[in-house]
Amino acid sequence: MINIVKSTKRKIKQYLLRPGRIVDFLICGTQKGGTSSLHSYLKKHPDICMANRKEVHFFDNETNFSRGKPDYFKYHSYFSPKKNHRIMGETTPIYMYWDNAPGRIFDYNPKIKLIILLRNPIERAYSHWNMQRNRGFDNFSFWDSLNIEEERRMESYPLQNRKHSYTNRGFYLKQLKKLWSYFPRDRVLILKSEDLKGEPEKTLNHICNFLQISQFSSIISENDNLGLYKSSMSEKEKNYLKSIFEQEIKELEAELNWDCSEWLNG
Repeated sequence: MINIVKSTKRKIKQYLLRPGRIVDFLICGTQKGGTSSLHSYLKKHPDICMANRKEVHFFDNETNFSRGKPDYFKYHSYFSPKKNHRIMGETTPIYMYWDNAPGRIFDYNPKIKLIILLRNPIERAYSHWNMQRNRGFDNFSFWDSLNIEEERRMESYPLQNRKHSYTNRGFYLKQLKKLWSYFPRDRVLILKSEDLKGEPEKTLNHICNFLQISQFSSIISENDNLGLYKSSMSEKEKNYLKSIFEQEIKELEAELNWDCSEWLNG
C-alpha cells in the first residue's frame, strides 16, 4: 500500500513538473489591491490553471524553507492542470511584501512572470485595518493603530508583520526594487488597481498579452472582497497618511511614468 502511494505521488509529481507544468506566473501584490477580483477573472480563462485556492502562501512560509530546498511537490499539489491549460498561476499578495519571497521565487522559476496591482496606499491602509478589525485582529481605532504600527511591527522582527503593517506595505517602490533585483522589468507587470476596477476588459486584455495567451471572449465584472466600512477615514487620519506617502507617491510616479495625482487629491 505504501509503495502504491509513493508511486502515485511520483507520477503526479512527474506530470506536474514536466515542461510547461511548473507555475508560470504569480499575482504577488498588493494586499487589498484587487487581487481577489483578478484571481476570479483569471480562474475563468480557458488557458489558465489557477491554484485550487487563493493565497497558497508557499514562498512566504518560513517553515517550507527551514531545511534548505523546499518540497515543491507540496506546492504543486495545489494545482490540478488539465490538458487545455497552457499556463499555471497563483495569487498570494504578500509575496511582494515578504523580504525572502523574491529570491525563493527566482530559485523556483527564474522565468516566472509577476503581476502586481498597486492601490492608493492611503486607501489601502484603511482597507487593511478594516479587514483586520472585522476579523477580530485589531481592537484599536485606526488612528491608534497607525500610531503604534512601528511598535507592533518590531514584535515580528526580523520578519515582516502580517497583520498590522498598514502603512509599511504602502511603500511600494522598495518592494518593487527588490523584485527587480531578481527579475527583469519585462517580466513584472505593474498595474493600477483602479484600472482593473474601472476598465476591466482593457486591463485583462493587457494581462493576457503579458501572459501570451488568448484574450477573454467575454468578461463579467468581478468585485470580490469589497469591504463594508462602518465609517470613513477622518480628515486627520487622511492628512496624516498623505504626509507619510506624498514623497513615496511622487517617486513612484517618476519610476513608473504614472500619474498618481488622484491618490493625493482624492
